[in-house]
Amino acid sequence: MQGLSVADSASNASDKQQAKTEQVVTPWDVAGAVVDGVQMNIDYDAIKRSFGIHHIDEALLERFEKVTGHKPHLYLRRNVFFMHRDLEKILDRHEQGKPFYLYTGRGPSSGHMHVGHVLPFVFCKWLQDVFDVPLVVQLTDDEKFLFRGLTIDEVYQNSLNAVREIAAVGFKPEKTFIFSNLDYMGGAFYRNILQFSRQVTFSQVKGTFGFNESTCIGRIHFPAIQAAPAFCSSFPEIFGTRKDIPCLIPCGVDQDPYFRLTRDVSVRMKHKKPSLIHGRFLPALQGTGSKMGSSTPSSAIFMDDTAAKIKNKINRYAFSGGQTSLEEHRELGGNPDVDVPYLYLTYFIEDDKEIADLADGYRKGEITSGEMKARCIKVLQDFVGAFQERERAITEQDVKNFMDPQFPRPFESLSKK
Repeated sequence: MQGLSVADSASNASDKQQAKTEQVVTPWDVAGAVVDGVQMNIDYDAIKRSFGIHHIDEALLERFEKVTGHKPHLYLRRNVFFMHRDLEKILDRHEQGKPFYLYTGRGPSSGHMHVGHVLPFVFCKWLQDVFDVPLVVQLTDDEKFLFRGLTIDEVYQNSLNAVREIAAVGFKPEKTFIFSNLDYMGGAFYRNILQFSRQVTFSQVKGTFGFNESTCIGRIHFPAIQAAPAFCSSFPEIFGTRKDIPCLIPCGVDQDPYFRLTRDVSVRMKHKKPSLIHGRFLPALQGTGSKMGSSTPSSAIFMDDTAAKIKNKINRYAFSGGQTSLEEHRELGGNPDVDVPYLYLTYFIEDDKEIADLADGYRKGEITSGEMKARCIKVLQDFVGAFQERERAITEQDVKNFMDPQFPRPFESLSKK
């Protein structure tokens, strides 16, 4: 399937050859450009320019801290979540005591999430705690059936597994509704899907997603399904009949095409435009030219990996920014900007000074590649191990409560306009 690339494809033969080297960022495929046979880092500046997204600057972070009373999360401080659409409007509402909610999703393409899937949920949990708002989580099992060739039974079972794993991040059903599209389709949710789909032409989705005449109609229609949770009236059990409550969507930047379309249509549907906060991709073990993905097991640390498997994957596959020999490394130092074990540590170590010291020591050759890998292995083993303990504590009743639209979810600020 043809996808949306940061640069347009060309039409003649020589330009087509050049297009093969271009960076590709779609909801289904992410890869840096290939130049002279070498895969480049993902160019986020090019994405920002192409998609028209705003950078989260220091002034916005200062306002975030002033309005919420919380120091920005390390993902905000370290440019992990670093671009946005209308984040300042969400801060305005919070300052005024007006309601909003969080919306995110998970495409359950495999039986277990990997670390790259879990970390955005860690950030969502922090946002939920800071703002004290509901979270809705869409499990796009229908999308995985349409786009990945899995069976209905496979994607639904993956959804049930995903509920357990999302719950293990620390969410509570009183604040969090997790739903499978296969289960929740109908009622107000489906009515909004229909309203949205009537507002969007094939020409629009073709231009946004690169669909063509060979694309199955399920894929063409799917953007309406992913858009619907951005409208509060899709969830009458939480928001009643109101249409004036916006959402904040933390997501990977590859999902932005869906929500650009959603923002364009929302006003015509008499709903508030959703705000977005965009995150970088957790690099694959092999390097920063691609993201960690379920389809390539050697690229990922999965949440069911044993401590021994984590150690083996980091030692065997994690790209090193060090030199080819210890002597050269001591003399020339390493490059933490491309060193995958160091980059992973920036997602977990809270202390900014400690992270800076690790980078400085690596550049000076005082910290070796082996030592950086050892530190990364320990941190990942602890994170995954603690997660697995929490997941084992999740019961079948917990799963039902998260997925029950009628489960009591009080929202105190709902009375405010």
